[in-house]
Amino acid sequence: MSVDLNIDLGELPDEPEELYAAATVVNLACGGHAGDVASMERSVALAMRYGPRIAAHPSYPDREQFGRARMAIPVDMLFESLVAQVTMLSMISQEMGTALWGAKLHGALYHAASEDPQLAAAVLDAVVTASSDKLVIVGPAGGHLETAVRTRHLRYAREGFADRSYDEQGQIVARGTPGDVITDPVGCAEQALRLARRGDFDTICVHGDTPSAVVIAREVRAALQRNALLEADDEGRVSREPAPP
Repeated sequence: MSVDLNIDLGELPDEPEELYAAATVVNLACGGHAGDVASMERSVALAMRYGPRIAAHPSYPDREQFGRARMAIPVDMLFESLVAQVTMLSMISQEMGTALWGAKLHGALYHAASEDPQLAAAVLDAVVTASSDKLVIVGPAGGHLETAVRTRHLRYAREGFADRSYDEQGQIVARGTPGDVITDPVGCAEQALRLARRGDFDTICVHGDTPSAVVIAREVRAALQRNALLEADDEGRVSREPAPP
């Protein structure tokens, strides 16, 4: 088994380039919770320089709370916002000579779409509408989003987190809960290995805004490569794609 190492980026000014070098996939904020044309152009340029594939990272249109709180927004308005977000990043990528590989929802929307079948269908409609290519959808294992993706015969990459804590039931601990984020690089690497070895995940995430994210990403990548769980070529890409539906 091998996994991707994906990192959420394009969210903060002056993000370290080392994060783009460590990742095999970068999830780029595209205007919902963070990001603008300038940040997207910078992020796409860095991805092209260091080799990771590019995924859109759309969210609730909520910069005030960084997309980490659920919004009571009409589904049609959310659809339009998501289409605009993914379309903008897709257009910028095409203009710069590359293309999107996938899409991963951000923050509260990531979890809400997995729990609500109608919301899962709406966000998937938006992603498909915004891209002419069949993007790989990254999300949690199980739940309504995965079901919707596989029903449409698209590819789905099940995600685990190196820098987030899990409870005894295997669920991610909610943001704001004591110990919700793991900041110890060695602890993150150990968790990444545990998740990758289970065989239940296609990709492991490190958040670009986690304290010591550069050191964490280096430790996680080194641990996965050392154990032949991250089969990256010289450009940082892994050879394995998520299994077909």
